Amino acid sequence: MLNEESISSLPVVETQSRDVSTYISIHVGGVLRLLLLLLASPLAGLLYYFISESAGIQVLIFVTFAGMRVSDIESVARAVLPKFYSADVHPESWRVFSSCGKRCVVTANPRIMVEAFLKEFVGADMVLGTEIETYKGRATGLVRRPGVLVGKNKADAIKKAFGDTKPEIGLGDRLTDVPYMTICKEGYMVPAKPEVKAVPTEKLLKPIIFHDGRLVCKPTPFMSLLIILWLPIGFLLACLRIAAGALLPMPLVYYAFRSLGVRVTVKGTPPPPVKKPAAGSGDPSSSGVLFICSHRTLLDPIFLSAALGRPIPAVTYSVSRLSEIISPIKTVRLSRDRAADASMIKKLLREGDLAICPEGTTCREPFLLRFSALFAELTDELVPVAMVNKMSMFHGTTARGWKGMDPFYFFMNPSPAYEVTFMNKLPLELTCSSGKSSHEVANYIQKVIAATLSYERTSFTRKDKYRALAGNDGTVVNEKKPNNLIQAKKFMGC
Repeated sequence: MLNEESISSLPVVETQSRDVSTYISIHVGGVLRLLLLLLASPLAGLLYYFISESAGIQVLIFVTFAGMRVSDIESVARAVLPKFYSADVHPESWRVFSSCGKRCVVTANPRIMVEAFLKEFVGADMVLGTEIETYKGRATGLVRRPGVLVGKNKADAIKKAFGDTKPEIGLGDRLTDVPYMTICKEGYMVPAKPEVKAVPTEKLLKPIIFHDGRLVCKPTPFMSLLIILWLPIGFLLACLRIAAGALLPMPLVYYAFRSLGVRVTVKGTPPPPVKKPAAGSGDPSSSGVLFICSHRTLLDPIFLSAALGRPIPAVTYSVSRLSEIISPIKTVRLSRDRAADASMIKKLLREGDLAICPEGTTCREPFLLRFSALFAELTDELVPVAMVNKMSMFHGTTARGWKGMDPFYFFMNPSPAYEVTFMNKLPLELTCSSGKSSHEVANYIQKVIAATLSYERTSFTRKDKYRALAGNDGTVVNEKKPNNLIQAKKFMGC
């Protein structure tokens, strides 16, 4: 039986995550660091098998971390790695580990990489990992004494942490874990079975809603090599796709994308174009259709326009100047001043149709962020549009990187896809002119889009996302060290 009320009785579990060094290399050091790591991997493998496990790991740590800012490593560990780590949680380990009252994890991985995930999503009370040396805020690539936590070093770390108290349960997955498992009252070896499915992310302590980083796929050595080889080809292909979208007439963009490997699927019946009022008619009540889109990338309005076969202007909060220059549609920046933005949107609607993404920022996972209610007060011509995209290699969004590269990364995918689903125009009785509040209208549209996509609704906002991933509110970076990951209590189901 587990003594769940005894603070001193801490069950211990060892964790290993494959290909973990490549995560830091690509997301902090870039492609050149990743290439250097791949070149060093054979040497690390030889040392691993013929010298010691510790020697091989130290080579990987040195190549991965040497010269990196500690703050950058911590940022990636918090914003990028949890998504990848969550795909490696063994179901049997989780079943035992989650049933214990107090939990400790001991791992050969650098503690700085795994601690954020283990404490936030797995519920570890203590993390014992390999410690790296630092100098003036940068990692040296060297390992602090007693070295890499493998074999006897793990056992010594546990003895130092717990003293004479024996942890109740020890979990391991390799023979080198036996020395520390013998310290525990009970020890269990988790069998390595590649066919075992990882624990679903919804079973963890809280859902992974926000994450950053450019890579969609797990950067195994083979995939990392493939990415390096694909990058020059993918960039040229992205430039060609962007040029086709920017230079061709919008009725032809749909077919140009299809011919260049960009799949566009249109569902539902799009509304016909609204006839523009005659110049000087002075009819203040005339309004174009306001398309209310879920927000996946900054390309949402462009694929909306491609699906409609006509350019639809879009209002944006913050996009790079480069994105504005290459955009095939008109983009209008909002000021985040409610009165000024409302006046601007009304003016644009009098000129014709308009697209808006009331989430205010993108979300990669199957969740919808809170919808800003301003749009509901400005017109009754509201058409919800559910946007879904699929990428196999690169994410077309970022919170920490340069946003000017977002469209390039999306189009660098070998065969990216967008699915645009048009829903029926909102009935008049559900609009503000029939007595509904703007928040009721916004929440209803969020609910309709979520039901169409089988997504979960949340009350998270743009500020929540950027505070979780980048340590700022999405507009101005006001501190170097990011805040802790926001709590999942703001999560709500439909």
